[in-house]
Amino acid sequence: MLKRLDEFKIGETGLIKKVEGEGRLRRRLFDMGVTPGATVYLRKKAPLGDPLEVTIRGYELTLRKSEACLVVLEVKEDN
Repeated sequence: MLKRLDEFKIGETGLIKKVEGEGRLRRRLFDMGVTPGATVYLRKKAPLGDPLEVTIRGYELTLRKSEACLVVLEVKEDN
């Protein structure tokens, strides 16, 4: 199932399928390691949903909701 990162619930994990957006914002996300194929774990979410803290490539990263909505992931189901 595909979902945007800003729609994730705390504790969910997903595999990045694509990063939308263009220009400087897209380049900034890529520079931070938000690239297709990376695994993302949602650690924390602020009370109003902005910002979000994720673990990606072994480090913690904080993203704004406006950035998180550009990241499309495939949700990993827990077995």
